[in-house]
Amino acid sequence: MDFTSRSTYLYELPNELIAQYPCSPRDQSRLMIVNRSSGAIFEMVFGELVDLLKEKDGLVFNDTKVIPARLIGRKGSGGVLEVFLLEQQPDGTWAALTRPAKKAHVGTTIFFSDTFSCEVLEDIAEGAKRIRFHYEGDFNAVLAQHGQMPLPPYIRRKYNSEDESNYQTIFAKHPGAIAAPTAALHFTPGLVQALAAKGISETHLTLHVGIGTFRPVQTEDIRQHVMHAERYEISPEAAQRLNSHPEGSRQICVGTTTCRTLEFASDEQGIIRPGFGSTDIFIYPGYTFKYISSLLTNFHLPGSTLLMLVCAFAGYDLTMEAYAKAIKDRYRFYSYGDAMLIL
Repeated sequence: MDFTSRSTYLYELPNELIAQYPCSPRDQSRLMIVNRSSGAIFEMVFGELVDLLKEKDGLVFNDTKVIPARLIGRKGSGGVLEVFLLEQQPDGTWAALTRPAKKAHVGTTIFFSDTFSCEVLEDIAEGAKRIRFHYEGDFNAVLAQHGQMPLPPYIRRKYNSEDESNYQTIFAKHPGAIAAPTAALHFTPGLVQALAAKGISETHLTLHVGIGTFRPVQTEDIRQHVMHAERYEISPEAAQRLNSHPEGSRQICVGTTTCRTLEFASDEQGIIRPGFGSTDIFIYPGYTFKYISSLLTNFHLPGSTLLMLVCAFAGYDLTMEAYAKAIKDRYRFYSYGDAMLIL
């Protein structure tokens, strides 16, 4: 098996299994349990996670907050343009994608209202533009008024107002992501309260999920794929908790974003270093994990870097067996879909 080949990570998924709406309530989605040691695979309701975890186990969440990154505006000539925000730059400008890109020339002004517009300053890497906003008042408030949540392209329906809360975890605190850390979408306040009452700890870190989560691997040799760098922060308090968890307890990474952050911030002895910066870590089979021992995640796209990470953690054969079972048993896939806990 060639684990460096993109083709190795492809599988056939019926379109009807791609979830278009989240489960309601969130914690009633299905949860597949995959045991790496025994190879056993079984199913629970997600809300029963409290019965599976033990006292002194811990959950590690990404508390990034998705910004309403999709804006629809018009040029002075009346032509409609979409602006998709990627990341704010140190000088206050933004990197953004525009559609249609050829209509957003340098110098173009795009109007979202009479008092909110942006100017295209220059073309930058990977087809993006650098833009500067013009507005009155608080930018985040203005963006919330005019922007839409950036739903993934495989959600093939019209955006609706419920997506503003559905595509945001209950842990969301620090604005900056353009995609949700979707494994945490299954948690409800009631489930979190029940977990805390059982003595299961909760630790937060921040990774602002970027455009890389949408971009497929396009090179057949996955080692040639370039990951998009994403900003992260781990506080000293979070690092101390992660490094001093009780012996025998499990620290369960909620989502691949949490996993990648912890692996990037871990030294060779598995000690988490506090701090902030950016990471473009790419994890695929052959990688030696330094910190994480349990992973909670959703079911990912064929050929994606996220699926490659899961294969690296659970083993390729066991991962593909679990995915085949999920398809056979009609699990719901991707951002609004069901979850998998790998122990």
